[in-house]
Amino acid sequence: MDYGRSDRADALAADYVIGTLRGGARRRFESLLPAHVGLREATLAWHERLMPLTTVIAPVQPSSEVWRRISDRLDRRKSAPAGSAWQRLSFWRSLSAFASVAAIGLALLLGNPSAVPPPIVVVLAATGAAASGAGAAPIVASISGDGATLVTKPIVPVALRADRSLELWAVPKEGSPRSLGVLANSGGVVALRGRVLAGADTLAVTVEPVGGSPSGAPTGPIVYAGKFSL
Repeated sequence: MDYGRSDRADALAADYVIGTLRGGARRRFESLLPAHVGLREATLAWHERLMPLTTVIAPVQPSSEVWRRISDRLDRRKSAPAGSAWQRLSFWRSLSAFASVAAIGLALLLGNPSAVPPPIVVVLAATGAAASGAGAAPIVASISGDGATLVTKPIVPVALRADRSLELWAVPKEGSPRSLGVLANSGGVVALRGRVLAGADTLAVTVEPVGGSPSGAPTGPIVYAGKFSL
């Protein structure tokens, strides 16, 4: 498997951090981390994305059984021979433990809707010429309940010329569109600063010069658009 491919590394890292990569596949991923910079960077990036979830979870006092198991593991680690596989992977096992905490936090949020408003899902349908081409599959966007982040994921990766970029815009009912940033053709996470979505009821994607619109306003055709309500 080519772990140098950024899309593959990102997908594996996401499964690892969320906790859906299990058993032998999880152990193999951990064994590959020390030698693959791309895998390490993708894993750390997913941790940073999930870390905010832990801030809304009320602290829980661990039971005596949990403390006993932690103590047993620390004792085994201390008794491991120097340079053992356990010690070489200690950092990544710690990383894995945090991933489990983040995954539990996500489960608690989903199971307790009162803790935070649910995310808003927006389907951005292909428009114009894109609607009849190979890229007609929509882009799905999810706005976090606290309005701090937006995650985009195209159903099918968007084909784009090397000298062009996709740019996401919040379109208000009145006034000019506001740029939310350049999108990767395979989706990604967008930080929503300030009140950038205030008064907006549409998300739109335009084709711009590489790196985004040079003027701060849309210059290319709208290729995806979808309505939403905050």
